[in-house]
Amino acid sequence: MSESEVTMNLELETYPPIFRQLNNQSSTHQKVIEPVGESELTIPAIDLHCLSPEELGRACRDWGLFRLVNHGVPSTLLRQLYEHAKELFSLSFECKQEIFCSPLSYVWGTTCITPSGAALLTGPQYIQWVEGIHFPLGQLSQLQPQHHMLASFRLLLEEYGKHLGRLGRTIFKTMAMELNLDPGESETHLGESTGFVRVYRYPLRSMANSAWGIDVHTDSSLLTILNQYEVGGLEVLKDDQWLQVKPIPDELIVNLGDMMQAISNDKYKSVKHRVRLNKHRDRISVGYFVFPKEDSVIRSSNYKPFTYGDFQAQVHQDIKTLGFKVGLERFKLT
Repeated sequence: MSESEVTMNLELETYPPIFRQLNNQSSTHQKVIEPVGESELTIPAIDLHCLSPEELGRACRDWGLFRLVNHGVPSTLLRQLYEHAKELFSLSFECKQEIFCSPLSYVWGTTCITPSGAALLTGPQYIQWVEGIHFPLGQLSQLQPQHHMLASFRLLLEEYGKHLGRLGRTIFKTMAMELNLDPGESETHLGESTGFVRVYRYPLRSMANSAWGIDVHTDSSLLTILNQYEVGGLEVLKDDQWLQVKPIPDELIVNLGDMMQAISNDKYKSVKHRVRLNKHRDRISVGYFVFPKEDSVIRSSNYKPFTYGDFQAQVHQDIKTLGFKVGLERFKLT
């Protein structure tokens, strides 16, 4: 057996059985994914050290995302998270199933998580090539790691969560100021206790032009803060054109979710995005998601009053019955 074959077999051990089979099957049943240009328009950069409400508001209205610079998260911490994540994902699938237990959730094939934490798979043609671990930051103290790698990763996530909570508070406070939101009401719109981290691996695949890492979607969050490290693949929709968001060392990507679009009365965008696979390297990213407080009612002249719990329940119902997320359209006033 050649060295490349040995490497591939070791890689396949990290996949669940259905993905091991799919990796060896022809992908002729899947659609061919359209190519995307190499060029990238200039995505706005927001400097946290001199945060301007006007510049932030412009980025949120025109793009729905921006690069965050001078954010204060140590580059050593970002690198440690990446290296530890690579080690965790390199474990066998059976080992990962065993150690990623409550309060964590572990999924393959979709980023949609049911209340039971199981992936929603409706057939091989719909499977997305993504592996994810869901870490609720407020419950990390309940985690009793059964593996030394996970114990080390938990400590890093606790430190990372403090930094990301600070970023989320600062960014949302500035957005609320720019939108002239009622201070009393807007206090409930950011619930730090809802924050969680999802660590994703998009496995390398020779047939990367016939399957997605994650297909087109919007995030349900208030906002998402992403570190995509060295391997690109993230694409965003801007003016009906798909653009690459290339990784830049030590920069974070912030994108707005459905909750922020509703709170802003559609002034801000919940940006559509997707992730393309890489033929040569695994792509690993770490995303922080934060939502409104559980009892926070979102009121807007464009939507019926709803809580995030209402929204989440509707999304789960739509995925179960339709196979996809409908999102804010379910709450639009007619």
